[in-house]
Parts: sequence; C-alpha cells; structure tokens
Amino acid sequence: MPVDPEFERLVKLYYQDLYRFGFSLTRSEADACDLTQQTFYIWANKGHQLKDVAKVKGWLFTTLHREFLQISRRQERFSEEPFSEVTEALPDVSADVVSRMDAHQVVEALGQIEEGYRAPLVLYYDQDLSYKQIADVLQIPLGTVQSRIARGKNRLFQLLTDTDPPADKANEYARS
Repeated sequence: MPVDPEFERLVKLYYQDLYRFGFSLTRSEADACDLTQQTFYIWANKGHQLKDVAKVKGWLFTTLHREFLQISRRQERFSEEPFSEVTEALPDVSADVVSRMDAHQVVEALGQIEEGYRAPLVLYYDQDLSYKQIADVLQIPLGTVQSRIARGKNRLFQLLTDTDPPADKANEYARS
C-alpha cells in the first residue's frame, strides 16, 4: 500500500518535536515513541477532519497531550501505589544558569517538575509555541499558561541551583 506523500511530509516535519514533547511528559524513550506513533495513527484516521491545515502542528501536539493524559488516567486507576498531590510554589531559570548546564542536567530537572508545569515549559521553550497555542494544545486558559510557565521556571531554577530565586526575581517571574 503506497504511503500518502502529505502524511510522510508531516511525519518528517513533526516527528522529532512530538517525540521530544512526549519524552518530556513520560520521561521514557519507549513511551514517547509510542505516544508519537499513536498521534500519527490518529492523524492518519482523523486528520481529514481538520479544516484549517495551517493548524496541523497544534492539532498534533493537542492529540499527543490528550493521549498522554488518557494513559496517565488509566495508570492511576490501576496503580497499587497511593497517589498524593503535592503543590509547590513554583520555578524559573535565568539564561546564564542554563548556559552553564549540560542538556542532561536540564532534562533531569525538567523530569522532576510536575507535569502540569513541565508541559507548558516544553511547549514554550522547546517547541516555540505562543501562550495562545499552548492554551489551545493543553486546553487551559491563557492566564493559567502564563502562571504555569512562570512557576515552572521558578521550580526549574530551584532544582538546577539548589536555591530559591531572589525575592525580586520570584515576584518578577510570577508576573510574567
């Protein structure tokens, strides 16, 4: 069966970005690969329903995130370990700190951040999506995206430096 050239083009264009987003959510190469493949499988079956082809990137990221949430919910339902939610006053990392880090340290620290903050950070910094696009992908209000990115940056700063951001910076980040 011949492969649709448009489908093949989309896979070449977005596979790596979707995989990285999936990896940031799952912290597992195999799970990220499965999520990415499932996203393209869904596209192959339902992509024709998208009316505005210019929104394909957002559609793919939204689909991957939804699949991740479904899998997470299923795992929580069948998990034998108790689930506890921990809320934290959340993060930020300055450019000079990041330039001194190696990518492995940043990925490890990012993996320690709660998914609700990790996803917006990855979509903003790694995928260069706007706040509005992130709100659409994650299906949350624009203000929530802004606060999660600010708090996520603060938490990342804490994890990478083992210190709290200066009070004036913490307030500045909370407003961004």
